[in-house]
Amino acid sequence: MNDWRPTATVEALRLRAALYARIRGFFAERDVLEVETPVLSVAGNTEPNIAPFALEFSGRTDGAPRTRWLRTSPEYPLKRLLAAGVGDCYELGRVFRDGEAGGRHNPEFTMLEWYRIGWDHRRLAEETAALVRMALALVGRAAPLEQVSYRDLYRDRLGLDPFLAGEDALRAALGAVAVDPRGLTRDDWLDLLLTHRLQPGFDPARMLAVYDWPASQCALARLRRGADGIAVAERFELYLGPLELANGYHELRDPDEQRARFERDLDVRHGRGAPLPPVDERLLAALATGLPACAGVALGIERLLMAMLGSERIADVLAFAFERA
Repeated sequence: MNDWRPTATVEALRLRAALYARIRGFFAERDVLEVETPVLSVAGNTEPNIAPFALEFSGRTDGAPRTRWLRTSPEYPLKRLLAAGVGDCYELGRVFRDGEAGGRHNPEFTMLEWYRIGWDHRRLAEETAALVRMALALVGRAAPLEQVSYRDLYRDRLGLDPFLAGEDALRAALGAVAVDPRGLTRDDWLDLLLTHRLQPGFDPARMLAVYDWPASQCALARLRRGADGIAVAERFELYLGPLELANGYHELRDPDEQRARFERDLDVRHGRGAPLPPVDERLLAALATGLPACAGVALGIERLLMAMLGSERIADVLAFAFERA
């Protein structure tokens, strides 16, 4: 049997190490502090489309919950550090998501997440692109950045307004893509158009930052109302060709609105019969104390390495992928 062997080559492992060194140098030059935060938490991620792992702690808890949740990102503790006055900071570390295993997914993977005080999502998109360009230089590649609003992307390439078009128009725009419509929401149709009609056509030699998303997809972003009265979420996603690399936000600071969003998430989870992770009360307390105005972004390291190597398989950039762990 050869399943003891790594799934990545030695060259890929050396490239990962070189990338980590470059990332740390990138942030050191910009005076962004590296921090480490807990992997286990009493709270979990309520986002309906992300499945967190839970485990039971058998030791002494002094009355604290025994059930702990493996983090799906370091976002909540990083925001607590921001509220405590740490300033610009980043973390490079392992995160965990249940049910995500396959050609491009692994249940444990590495995420780079960072926050910039006083920045908005558009400025942070430019810095994210600068970091990706730095990474691509390791393999002798370059990619210019183009920025486009979510609304203009759909208008220009599909001929429809994603904020105003009805579900029938969104379904028709899928063309020959066959999808079972049962249970799908308007946001699901928009996502299908992005993944099946738009992303495949993104130029592989360019980075594309798509900004100002529908308010219904706000996640943890601020909302802003435009001149036409339509609200947008101040977030961006960065793509290198068709591959999504990063997701960033002009961060929400209102604890009441954040609690309401958590509760909406849990309602959706309840309707799906999914687990109901505890809300992060410590994050809400930090927001109530005062989160500084900031923007934050999460970037998948394996996705970036795959792009650097031109690989379609996440196993190619992991020492041991899930099936050999």
